[in-house]
Amino acid sequence: MSAAGFERVAVERGERSGRLMAVAVHSTVLGPALGGARLWDYAGDGEAVADVKRLARAMTLKAAAAGLDLGGGKGVIAAPPGPAPTGTVRRSMLLDFGDLIESLDGSYVTAEDVGTGAADMAVIAERTGHVVGLESAYGGSGDPSPITALGVLAAIRACATELRGTRELDGLRVCVVGLGHVGTHLAGLLADAGAKLLVTDIDPARRPTAERLGAAWVEPGHEIACECDVLAPCALGGLIGPDEARALRASIVCGAANNVLTDDCVAELLDRRDVLYAPDFIANSGGLISVYGELRGLPPERATEMARAIEGAMTGVLGLARERDVPPLQAARRLALDRLESEALVAAGA
Repeated sequence: MSAAGFERVAVERGERSGRLMAVAVHSTVLGPALGGARLWDYAGDGEAVADVKRLARAMTLKAAAAGLDLGGGKGVIAAPPGPAPTGTVRRSMLLDFGDLIESLDGSYVTAEDVGTGAADMAVIAERTGHVVGLESAYGGSGDPSPITALGVLAAIRACATELRGTRELDGLRVCVVGLGHVGTHLAGLLADAGAKLLVTDIDPARRPTAERLGAAWVEPGHEIACECDVLAPCALGGLIGPDEARALRASIVCGAANNVLTDDCVAELLDRRDVLYAPDFIANSGGLISVYGELRGLPPERATEMARAIEGAMTGVLGLARERDVPPLQAARRLALDRLESEALVAAGA
């Protein structure tokens, strides 16, 4: 199907599984569209397609702002209702998704995302070679979560410098929302840096992780009212809408989740309240950097170096926002779009 502003949006029902799956290729101006495969129980087909488009558009900005030779894309697989699929049901869905990717002739490269992991990538790789994020035993870079967390830590340091005049995090009160792979790694890094940790997760089984980290537990749903210096969303997006922006008690919002804000107008609200919102596609680009390194055959230490450089990238965004008197989200998008437009002009021979 065609979609305004997208190069391609492919929607199919898997031959084996019967499940709806979709890939959105937003842009290949800078290179192949790379973005994870999300396995999620959507309320309906329209919600799944809307999600894949929203996520793919963000991946274009993320790759451009990170200086990577990649375009933006995303994939989703609509899971059946109930517990996460396993066994032959899960395998059939992943094989179908691999066939869909293969049909796109290399314009889209997939990786793990919410609901999928390195083992799932190995199954998809049975049907297509356009997969990264494979386990090291398969020649891949493995779990990108540690690199993602390292990049978020770098972004938090940049935000701390902007507001406090120092990149040191000792004594900084940080509330990590979501103790999944990335959130747990980030919490560990923050604890090592001397931050005062608060954590929350919808799964009460994560409480022992909080205790191990010496973190205070915040009941799910109370994170917005939590008195802290930094709110670090590391679960699903859409955490902060207009009401939450008005009630927020943190000075900085910087985390690993995609699309933290429900709408662009929320960035304006936060800015008017002097809450520093670190654009998510800058802060969480470490995961993309990790799989980009695998795709390009870069040594692991290079990906680590690039993730640490997110501190400088975020500092540049915040400086531009100050200079132009605009919210950081607007400044970050401008930087990404400038690179895309420049590359498009070169490609057109202008």
